[in-house]
Amino acid sequence: MTPITIDPEKCNQDGICVKACPTAVIELASKNELPTPAKDFQEYCLACGHCVAVCPTGALSLDWLQTGQCPPISKELVLGRDQAEQFLRSRRSIRNFKDKPVAREKLEKLLEMACYAPSAKNNQPWHWTVVESPAEVKEMAGMVIEWMRAVIKKYPQQAEERGLPRVVDAWDGGQEKICRGAPHVIVVHGDKDYVLGPEDCATALSYLELYAPSLGLGSCWGGYFFSAVNAYPPLFEALGIPAGHKAFGAVMVGYPKLRYQRLPLRKKPKITWLQ
Repeated sequence: MTPITIDPEKCNQDGICVKACPTAVIELASKNELPTPAKDFQEYCLACGHCVAVCPTGALSLDWLQTGQCPPISKELVLGRDQAEQFLRSRRSIRNFKDKPVAREKLEKLLEMACYAPSAKNNQPWHWTVVESPAEVKEMAGMVIEWMRAVIKKYPQQAEERGLPRVVDAWDGGQEKICRGAPHVIVVHGDKDYVLGPEDCATALSYLELYAPSLGLGSCWGGYFFSAVNAYPPLFEALGIPAGHKAFGAVMVGYPKLRYQRLPLRKKPKITWLQ
């Protein structure tokens, strides 16, 4: 079976699919012929779907992706400049959560959208572990505190620079500043030897965070939690992460307790122009 199917009645031989292909594995010999897969198509195709998405007439399908499976882009839903600016500027790191668990369906949707993030060669290297039980989240927060106590004892100066004693003191005083009372924690992990794992997984977490408000959810990067995962074997094992993997990030997720009303300012970009 050919990896590309072209509807000759729809194809106008404009070569757009050829131009859009990032690995140049679609060819168009002449304007009088239909696009065809290159000899090394199977070897170098990234399965990105660019060719299907860019075709203006819907003439091209792949053996794994049919035109009908791809919803058209709705002009009515495209963000304008002002909408996009408010959307991006209004994102907040949430550190106050309601005592209310999130339905699994919502968490699944959150992760589904995270997987639309770009990745090197469309490798999509991410794996997800969701700590769904709020009780488990609290228990694992306690494991992070155990790790912190060990770091404070062995590396007091580094611990002080990272503010660990303050977090431990808060815990001992009844304040949980590891997961901030979030009902869920999501950890992204992947092959520990994959060189672009950190970048790809961080991008996916960014997609997750940006999509969360549309579901009425809030999130925050779990810096302390993430730091402990790879450094503290009991927590790594409790999460069930495979031995050949490494955690590349963690976020707390839940319903925000507070509602933000304004858009705070940020520092001006530090730019070097090369002309």
